[in-house]
Amino acid sequence: MLSNGMDKRILVVEDETDMRIFMSALLETSGFKPVIAKNGNDGLARARQEKPDLIILDVMMPEAGGAATYQKLKNEEGLKDIPVIMISAVAQRTFFHYISMLNTQSGSPLPLPEAYIEKPPEPQRVINTIKNLLFQGVVSENTFDNGAS
Repeated sequence: MLSNGMDKRILVVEDETDMRIFMSALLETSGFKPVIAKNGNDGLARARQEKPDLIILDVMMPEAGGAATYQKLKNEEGLKDIPVIMISAVAQRTFFHYISMLNTQSGSPLPLPEAYIEKPPEPQRVINTIKNLLFQGVVSENTFDNGAS
C-alpha cells in the first residue's frame, strides 16, 4: 500500500446531511481526513483555509451551487490545481454540456473536473477515484461515469 492516506485532507462540499455523513465516514474509514462544508461559499472559505489535497463537490446546492463554486475554484490561483471530483444526481453529460456552454461565453475556458461521479455513489468507486488522483496522479478511463443515457 502506497499510503494509508491519513495525511491527505479531502474537502467535501455537500448540502445534504445524509451524504455529508456518508462521505465523511467513508473517507475516515479509508484513512483520509475529511473536511466538511455545507455549501459553496463555505466550501470556498474552507478550501482557502485548509488547502485540501482533493475536493469532492456536489453540483446541485442552494446559494452558491457546485458549478459556480467549481468555476471560482478553478479561477483562483491558490486553488486551481487542487483536483476536483464532482458528485451529483445531475447526469455527467448534462454537467459537461453546461461547462461547454460556459466556455463559449468565457475568455478563459474552464477545464473539466478531474472526475465526475453520479449519485448514488458506489463507495469503492469513490475511494478508487480518490486514490487514482492522489497517489497515481493520473485519470483513468474509469474516472468518469460512462455516458449511457
